[in-house]
Amino acid sequence: MSALALTDTGIELRPDPARTVTRFYVPGREDVGPGDSRAAPVIERLLHLREADVAAAMADVEARFSHRHRDLHGVFHAHAANVRSRLDPSIEVSEARHLLLGACFTHEYSIEGAALCNPSAVLHPVQDGSGAAAFVMSVRAIGEGHKSSIGFRTGSVTAAGAVTIDEPGPFPQTTSATPGTHEHGVFHAKLAELGDDSENAAFVLAGLPAPFDDDDLATRIEQLLADGATRRRTATTIANLRRLAGSSYRTTFPDFTDLSERVLWPQAPSERQGMEDARFVRFIDDDGTVVYLGTYTAFDGDTIAQHLLETDDFGSFAASPMAGAAATGKGLAIFPRKVGGRYVALSRSDRETNTIAFSDDLHTWTTSTPLQAPERAWEILQLGNCGSPIETADGWLVLTHGVGPMRTYSLGAILLDLDDPTRVRARSSAPIVAPVAHRRDGYVPNVVYSCGGFAHGDVLVLPYGFGDQAIAVATTSVRALLASLTA
Repeated sequence: MSALALTDTGIELRPDPARTVTRFYVPGREDVGPGDSRAAPVIERLLHLREADVAAAMADVEARFSHRHRDLHGVFHAHAANVRSRLDPSIEVSEARHLLLGACFTHEYSIEGAALCNPSAVLHPVQDGSGAAAFVMSVRAIGEGHKSSIGFRTGSVTAAGAVTIDEPGPFPQTTSATPGTHEHGVFHAKLAELGDDSENAAFVLAGLPAPFDDDDLATRIEQLLADGATRRRTATTIANLRRLAGSSYRTTFPDFTDLSERVLWPQAPSERQGMEDARFVRFIDDDGTVVYLGTYTAFDGDTIAQHLLETDDFGSFAASPMAGAAATGKGLAIFPRKVGGRYVALSRSDRETNTIAFSDDLHTWTTSTPLQAPERAWEILQLGNCGSPIETADGWLVLTHGVGPMRTYSLGAILLDLDDPTRVRARSSAPIVAPVAHRRDGYVPNVVYSCGGFAHGDVLVLPYGFGDQAIAVATTSVRALLASLTA
């Protein structure tokens, strides 16, 4: 064993409360807390404002907000259209009043108002051939109400290990979602978890193509309803089917947006309270096709579930649920290629040990095999992975985290056999990253945590969150890290 030299790049990314997005807002129906809509009286009061007061109010709004958002008028028009049905169609309103109507049903949400943490870094899909490697880093942004979204930063690393993070674009923005496609296996597995993989579900799913979409599902649901006289619990099955369908969607950002401006905002019912801890990997299929896969935790405020993001350009994303016992809980991380013709993933389905799972499709992970159990004091409470494995000539290098006394999180590593990744060849005897005095406090103290790093030659780039509050970046030699591990 040799001592590991870890270089702190000095980079710290801290939450910026000025990074805001616009959201549709209905007075009385805020994201948190009870309450009925007060849309009607608000609209009534707005219609009674003098035109001069309308113009003055809009001038004030534009002075305070136009420099903070791209196409603010477009946002106001879209939000006004959402409530236009409440206006008497015979009433004509001026352009300024229409914009003010939209402004009254809009609010800013500070995506990083509480914290910025838990990064995952992968090679950028576009490289300039300069010798430095461009990379994309996903970040977990936490805002008001502890709602999490997925944001991005870009940067580069030289062959010598010098890391640069680019300034993010000035106009973070979300985008709307369109329905996605669905997998039979996922629906059967998720319905089984709900105790509803019954005759009704079999009837609906048996008549659907593979894959199927929302229109296909709606047709079969209508056929189920038509046969309702001979069945029980159809309403429950239909509600479960529709909720599952809502978890698959696509979202596409305009080409003119910078990658660092794109914010993946919760869209599905299962994500209502957030999208947490994305673990991205650059996946190379057997035919050489490259796709970026990102597993993340969907949180609805009560339960968690593993979901999958797929993209080839970080501009258009497909989101869908994952199923199976190995995909329960948090922290599923997919290997960057198949092994033995099958997909492979790290899991922590028992909530305290590192396990490994194999599957013939990306969405269903039925069982897992124990890989690493807590042994040392710094990991005695639980273990987990810190992102997808990194392939080296010596084996699969897996960054891990362990939780010890005082709920202190530290980072370590294990090495898996290249051909048989169920076999652990070596592991850290001591943490490679632990909380230090000037980075121990934060939203959650005594935590260092990463959702994935990558290698550029012999340089390992390791971004990590500290205190669940901010992000630091370290580098080290891959060879030196491997040499520091013990059998």
